[in-house]
Amino acid sequence: MNGLTHVYCGDGKGKTTAAIGLGIRACGSGKRVLMVQFLKGNTSGERNVLRELKNFRVLPAPENIKFTFQMTKRELEETAVLCGEQFCRAVSAVNGGECDVLILDEVFGAVNCNLLDNRMLVDLIKNKPQNLELVLTGRDPKPEVLELADYVSEIRKIKHPYDRGIPARRGIEF
Repeated sequence: MNGLTHVYCGDGKGKTTAAIGLGIRACGSGKRVLMVQFLKGNTSGERNVLRELKNFRVLPAPENIKFTFQMTKRELEETAVLCGEQFCRAVSAVNGGECDVLILDEVFGAVNCNLLDNRMLVDLIKNKPQNLELVLTGRDPKPEVLELADYVSEIRKIKHPYDRGIPARRGIEF
């Protein structure tokens, strides 16, 4: 079976949830899933469930990570190093045949904040193993990525509680 490239993008809620759903479906069919998270703290509730799945592995971002607009220059530099390391771990896992499905969660955020080079992402898409299913999430993917993707699903925000000052709620938004 040929693996394809999926993009879940847009300003709406549910990009990561869609990627995890696809990953759980794949896991339930015996596929090995690796999810690498960028720019997300590791407090999201789904991790508790995903830990229980034998073939679903998560490489989280650091435990406490600020929004990039809150970071100092030094913190941005450190975060860029971490993003590069996460991406290299993902590529190493792919090259080592460790996963059938690779989810790069919020990878477009890392690219758009200049914490990860888009050329590396494009290179992965172009040179991925034929059978690898690649899932990419985040806002504002670059045109080259959209062109290379097989699936592009835009999740558009029409209304969100955050716009009314309601903060993220445990178990719903994280």
